[in-house]
Amino acid sequence: MRIVAGAWRGRSLAAPAGAATRPTADRMRQAVFDMLLHAPWAGREAIEGAAVLDAFAGTGALGLEALSRGAATAVFIERDRAALATLRANIAACRAEARCTVLAADATRPPPPHPPNLPCGLIFLDPPYGLALVPAALAALHAAAWLAPGALVVAETGRDEAVPAPDGVLRELLAERVHGAARVTFWRTAPPA
Repeated sequence: MRIVAGAWRGRSLAAPAGAATRPTADRMRQAVFDMLLHAPWAGREAIEGAAVLDAFAGTGALGLEALSRGAATAVFIERDRAALATLRANIAACRAEARCTVLAADATRPPPPHPPNLPCGLIFLDPPYGLALVPAALAALHAAAWLAPGALVVAETGRDEAVPAPDGVLRELLAERVHGAARVTFWRTAPPA
């Protein structure tokens, strides 16, 4: 597994042994970032300078890819010990410690953000498949003030999982793609009240 593009292009990323962590494949990450860069509802400004939240972070591949492509900061939420150790090692390998915050927490019960962490404008959710964790995490992250108004949310779920419906947090489904066993949906959160 490698960083696909940007300042750290080609940098190898480690993954923990076992099946507890399912890193997003390089091809899937490339497809996600291509969509973000070229879609009329996103563009370069959606990534460059962004505050990123990588929930269910695992190896941190999505957040680190965003940093490599110009995001300003990234917060990683992960609770698995082996994944946390690998995540920290991957951040160190990219020499990105100053731009990263790692929270050993459950994304469905996150702590509130504390300075310098801000509500984030680009959110990646890549939970274990088949457990309906995307709606639960979004509700909890919204309640804890992690989501900036109008944020972009990129959620990876199993291909056959139900797509979350627009609700008080998600305003509109922007795009949806299926890649192998995975479905990726792109959302915009509700604007400020």
